[in-house]
Amino acid sequence: MKLQYLEIFVSVYKNRSFSKASEHFYISQPTVSEHIKNLENELGYKLFDRLGRTIIPTREADTIYPKAVQILENIEDLIATGSSTNNEIHGKLIIGASTIPGTYVLPEILLEFHKQNPKVFFETIIEDSRKITDMVLNHELLLGIVGAVMAPEKLYHFPFIKDELILACSAKLLKKNTIILQEIFDVPFVFREAGSGTQSNVDLFFEKHEIDRAQLQVIGTMGSTDAIKQTLQKGLGASILSRIAIQKELQEGSLKEIKIKNLKMNRKFYLITHKKRTLPTPFREFCHYIQYHTSH
Repeated sequence: MKLQYLEIFVSVYKNRSFSKASEHFYISQPTVSEHIKNLENELGYKLFDRLGRTIIPTREADTIYPKAVQILENIEDLIATGSSTNNEIHGKLIIGASTIPGTYVLPEILLEFHKQNPKVFFETIIEDSRKITDMVLNHELLLGIVGAVMAPEKLYHFPFIKDELILACSAKLLKKNTIILQEIFDVPFVFREAGSGTQSNVDLFFEKHEIDRAQLQVIGTMGSTDAIKQTLQKGLGASILSRIAIQKELQEGSLKEIKIKNLKMNRKFYLITHKKRTLPTPFREFCHYIQYHTSH
């Protein structure tokens, strides 16, 4: 079996597209189709059902996809190990991260890691926690950083960094610096979308304190923390956001923290990996690096 057949299969499966695979490998679409057909002949079963322009993986394709990905990663790791000299780490490091760690925490960590490992090429994918978790579950990512524990039966969760969720708004919206819990029902809120780790944690705190979100004055939801910050700075509402994400705005005074009496909303970000996957060398070393540095 040619290694190229597996590479093309993985690309077609991941993208659900023969044309995207042809673009990725700089070969014609008929050549992609031929390689997939050759792989099907060698395996003895079909991998894709072609319904017009739609590509649907068969049950067999679903079964072998994670194994094919693992084979390719093992080969890449083998090559990287063999080409390493003076204990240098080589290879590609792809990390999926939810918005807060991906935007405000990960860049500095990657910079320091890259200084120590200059032959590691890194790539970050930023989505909400639900999306990153799904990508790790579906073997599209080996390593993720998220703000909520999801699918603990299938994923390892390693505490990464601590954060605090705080009520914030512009000074012109609320003059008070402290409110009691019941007063939040008088505050107009802008929240993150449902898949957000931040929002998942907010909902858990609400549930713990028997706060019915349906009774809150929710004026809108937004798909990014930056969008919410812009909205809050214009005085259009308040939100419960990561302290890490709004440190600069708090220092500058464009946003202010409103303390809620007897309520602390602490949370953690987590490194996640699939329990059935073996991490290649760059991924293992990165995990060791951040686990060491966040514990000291």
